[in-house]
Amino acid sequence: MLTVEAIDVHYGAAQALKRVSLAAAPGRITCVMGRNGVGKTSLLRAVAGHRAPSGGRIVWEGHDLAGLPPHERARRGIAFVPQGREIFPLLSVEENLRTGFAVLPRHARSVQSEIFDLFPVLRSMLGRRGGDLSGGQQQQLAIARALVMRPRLLLLDEPTEGIQPSIIKDIGRVITHLREVGTMAIVLVEQYFDFARELADTFVVMDRGEVVLSGTGDGMDETAVRRYLSV
Repeated sequence: MLTVEAIDVHYGAAQALKRVSLAAAPGRITCVMGRNGVGKTSLLRAVAGHRAPSGGRIVWEGHDLAGLPPHERARRGIAFVPQGREIFPLLSVEENLRTGFAVLPRHARSVQSEIFDLFPVLRSMLGRRGGDLSGGQQQQLAIARALVMRPRLLLLDEPTEGIQPSIIKDIGRVITHLREVGTMAIVLVEQYFDFARELADTFVVMDRGEVVLSGTGDGMDETAVRRYLSV
């Protein structure tokens, strides 16, 4: 469903990505790993439409996404959960969830009951302001807001960052469930090796803007991967 073909990304004269390629398919999790600053977020931003590649192609469901702005990509089923969550702190939990309605036709503008099955804590917090939630609760809200859009491609940028271990396990269970449903492709950017290893069907490891390792999760060489994750 998603094919990233040898894309380059520049920020002025600085090159963030150099001929990076990956693929993501429904019912599969593609993990992107690497240290801070190697281009992982730039890759997701390029797919989501927040940064235009200077070379290569991004193809989604058979269509080249070149020139499509982020809101049009969202309408085509691409949901992006950014690093740092970026919820609206002064809006309630319910209002944050309802912002996901923007890309949906009017008849589909409802929060699916499954959202609260996946994140039960949110049901009891609908009236609370997003900024009053803990970091882990905000991360759950950010993922739930993306799922309200009924995406077919979910982009997750380091969902475990700064999150307590119990909620990391909850988020892992949610991602596993979404894979098992089989209708959604998932691209997960992650530095936490054990979390990524448990979830990855396929993986790519980046260093200095390039893919230096890739393969299937079953064939992952832990020693080689960890070498590119250590500081």
